Amino acid sequence: MNESYSEEEILLRASQGDHEAFGVLYERYAQRIFNYVYYRTGNLHDAEDLTARVFQRALKHIHRYTDRGVPFSAWLYRIAHNLVANWHRDHSHRREIALDELIPLPATQEHPEIALLRLEEQEVLLRAIRRLPPDRQHLLILKFVEDLSNAEIGRIMGRSEGAIKSLYHRTLLALRAYLEEERMDWSEDLSSFSENHQK
Repeated sequence: MNESYSEEEILLRASQGDHEAFGVLYERYAQRIFNYVYYRTGNLHDAEDLTARVFQRALKHIHRYTDRGVPFSAWLYRIAHNLVANWHRDHSHRREIALDELIPLPATQEHPEIALLRLEEQEVLLRAIRRLPPDRQHLLILKFVEDLSNAEIGRIMGRSEGAIKSLYHRTLLALRAYLEEERMDWSEDLSSFSENHQK
């Protein structure tokens, strides 16, 4: 399809059953949706499966999509959000995510103790984020992984920009409290570890 078409024209063609036009939309948004789903699930296989299901559902209902001031990406994120919520209900045991699934191990030749400290800090942050309610995890991923503005996040989450700012502020306060609690526990573990290895 000619890349000179605007997104509105591509959406119109896709809503009329043009599969090539829908393919353009898939190419444009698949990686962003996959990133979002992966950060919410922490599982590569399930993220691939859920991303495919997002676009299957979008294709099935594209004829109903109408632009009411909400971008197409917001519609996709809402589908993804609902599928991830169902996934979490089905996986209520909430498997612990292996750290190296989300954060690459350091490739530098730095001192092993420094590398360990860096990984421990990243693990603490991940644990703290995963203790937040789903809507706050949703907000943080859209903010920091997708780099969206408060207004864009508001359209995706169906809230006003002011409500997003307020939720973001409360989320950062909660995250800070979790991090302080985690670091206290971690410091105690590290002190105990050091004492045991000095004997």
